[in-house]
Amino acid sequence: MREEKTIADNYNKVEFWGITVVYVMALFLLISDAISHGRYDEWGRNAYQFQEAGVKYNLLMNYTIPVAIGYTFLYMGYIMLTLVVVPRIKSRQHLVGNILLGLLVFFVVSLALGVCDTWIEGYKLKDTSLSTFYNTITRNRTIFGFWMLFLFVIYSVIKYFAIYLLAHEENIRLKYPFITREGIIASILFMISLFLLLLSNAPGELIAVYTIIIPLAILLYWYSLHTLIPSVLHYPKRRFLRYAWKVLQLLLVTAIPLGLLAFVIFYQSGPVGAIVLGNAAFQLVVTVPVAWFVYKYRIQNRSEIRSLKLALGNKDAHLDMLRAQINPHFLFNSLNTLYGTAIQEKADRTGEGIQRLGDMMRFMLNENMQDQIPLNREIEYINNYIALQKLRTDVSPNIIIQTVLEQTTSSYSITPMLLIPFIENAFKHGISLREPSHIKITLAQKGDALFFDVYNSKHIFNENDPERNNNGIGLNNVRERLNMYYPERHELIIRENDNEYFVHLTIQLA
Repeated sequence: MREEKTIADNYNKVEFWGITVVYVMALFLLISDAISHGRYDEWGRNAYQFQEAGVKYNLLMNYTIPVAIGYTFLYMGYIMLTLVVVPRIKSRQHLVGNILLGLLVFFVVSLALGVCDTWIEGYKLKDTSLSTFYNTITRNRTIFGFWMLFLFVIYSVIKYFAIYLLAHEENIRLKYPFITREGIIASILFMISLFLLLLSNAPGELIAVYTIIIPLAILLYWYSLHTLIPSVLHYPKRRFLRYAWKVLQLLLVTAIPLGLLAFVIFYQSGPVGAIVLGNAAFQLVVTVPVAWFVYKYRIQNRSEIRSLKLALGNKDAHLDMLRAQINPHFLFNSLNTLYGTAIQEKADRTGEGIQRLGDMMRFMLNENMQDQIPLNREIEYINNYIALQKLRTDVSPNIIIQTVLEQTTSSYSITPMLLIPFIENAFKHGISLREPSHIKITLAQKGDALFFDVYNSKHIFNENDPERNNNGIGLNNVRERLNMYYPERHELIIRENDNEYFVHLTIQLA
């Protein structure tokens, strides 16, 4: 509601300044015309009618001043209606009073224009009585007042419908994805321009042609963005020409029904060919290149936004990774010292654990900071992690760990550290030295698809367990990275109950 009010306020500001500029320009042209004619009253805009009737004519009194007064009343009435009366009626403030005020504005404007007409059309007094003259002007201005009222109501409906569409654009597009912002704006501009044509008493033929061609252009624009242009993008060359050819075929197919529609409107065959050819020319020259340009711009804009999100997400992911590491350079150097000490003391298991932990640290220092690494290096890191964990769990016969990790010889790459969080969580939540536990990890590659499964038991941490609130990098980070690097190219399924936890991940690597 607040956004709708903001758009309405901005619209009213634009409307106010627009109509003010038109009013000032009209007065300027009117005064310039009067100054240019000077005292030569026979050159006035309506001087010919006075000369024909043999009535004395004065440029200022019979044209310039009455027209200026008419412009002023129209301007003031329009401002009063659009900025005061209609907003109050829409918000239901003193509804009856404001409706009466609006009708009063139309009455006053019509009355003022009628008075101005008595000076502008004074030449008619020679051939008619005074009462007939006033009755004719009153009747004409009354009809004109009702016509203005009708058109203004149409305009107000169009205006606030446009404001509603723009304010609720996102919700409308979520519910109806085929509706675009450009389509909404084009429809609004079409309705407003059609209103202006009606207001200016444009020829009926022009209004009919305009009413046919512009809606067809909007429909073709929408169909091009959603169907025609995407259908030619897989061609390596001449995409625009192929798209234009598809539009031409569509125009040929629709030429007959369009011709029948034109014939029904005009009741004659003459304008039919002109309308069909004019529509084809307009669509090919205007609609086709506009739709193509908008589509290409939209694709480029999406690509740039995606690149920025990817770069930002990559930095955030790396920052999370760095926060999860505790000074890896220091640890790596310390592990080398400990490994040498373990070998000297013939502590084989300790030495093996330190060596594997060192290999993992080396991976985190080097490959982990890259966008892509060979799939085998990721599998090697997983093997080191599992082997390191087994050194801790092998002492318990109640813990069963099964792994089937296929080594690949392909050249496929993967984003580092995508798989290890699932395994880390399996060992963290699935292993208990006091209760039976199990973990099964499988990884296989078929073509360009990678299949990864983790199935483990589930144990609840004790209240005093230091790992209870330590979530590590977390699955949310993994989900974000999957969406970032493999959009619409992965499937993640997680199932759990009170005792077991299951993860299935499929990634299309290419």
